[in-house]
Amino acid sequence: MSIHRKTLILLESLNLALVTLMDGKLVAGEVIARVSRAVSILKAKGVEPCLATVLVGDDEASVTYVRNKLKACEQVGIKTINHHLPKEYTTEQLVEVIDILNEDRNVHGILVQLPLPKHVNEFIVTSMIKPNKDVDCLTPFNVGLLAYNIAKLTPCTPTGIVELLKYYNINMQGKNVVIINRSMLVGKPLSMMLLHMDATVSICHSKTTNLAEMCRDADVIVSAVGDRSKFTLTKDMVKDNAVVIDVGIDKVNGKIVGDASYDVREKASYLTPVPGGVGPMTVAMLLRNTVIACSLNEGIDIGMV
Repeated sequence: MSIHRKTLILLESLNLALVTLMDGKLVAGEVIARVSRAVSILKAKGVEPCLATVLVGDDEASVTYVRNKLKACEQVGIKTINHHLPKEYTTEQLVEVIDILNEDRNVHGILVQLPLPKHVNEFIVTSMIKPNKDVDCLTPFNVGLLAYNIAKLTPCTPTGIVELLKYYNINMQGKNVVIINRSMLVGKPLSMMLLHMDATVSICHSKTTNLAEMCRDADVIVSAVGDRSKFTLTKDMVKDNAVVIDVGIDKVNGKIVGDASYDVREKASYLTPVPGGVGPMTVAMLLRNTVIACSLNEGIDIGMV
């Protein structure tokens, strides 16, 4: 091997070493520890926090997500009730299920696993959840509170991202942020939360014509596409020392990957790995929201979670 080639390899390894991988498992573990203490406080007062999940159909990814969420609840002592319903369920039938859960005083949080089958009206179904049981912050009421920065229950994935940014002391004031996602689960609520942190936020999507250019101008990129056949965030789209939050998840050649190609590490100062970055934070925030919802419904102060 030539000296020139050895030098290039050394420089590349040094560049990769400079990036800080944002450890979602570590930060989530600290959140979960606080949740466990809150669960103990609630149980000492005779209250058992309970999360009800609603899953329609047998979409493989959704089934896996719900299973993981139920397992995480079990590990911290949160009771769960899973309603796994046939894919033929109608909007009206789902609303009936939500009504029952709303009126059940032993249920403190309700999570409808999205996406729902195409024939179901997601807006109608999620809008029927009582706001103080809405652990995914999908009801119009809670979205409104989020816009005013006074929501007690905030969306899980965006909140997980914000918690990671705070943990790593990344000051968002004045930062140019590009979010590649416009969903109600990630892009839209995250844009509001980052605005409250005084960032300048742009939301991009499949119809954005100058995406690469906008990414190159961004101090922070949040990518949540989750389909490598449609989009990959490459290093030529990332400016030096940018922060890259990779929310996407896909499987390529049997390996779980995010939206960002591996060589993005050569440019980024901070990067969330996939897996092990945003994913664990999303689950941790769901657990936190469930105990917060429990405290709201039961009128019990559990302190900071």
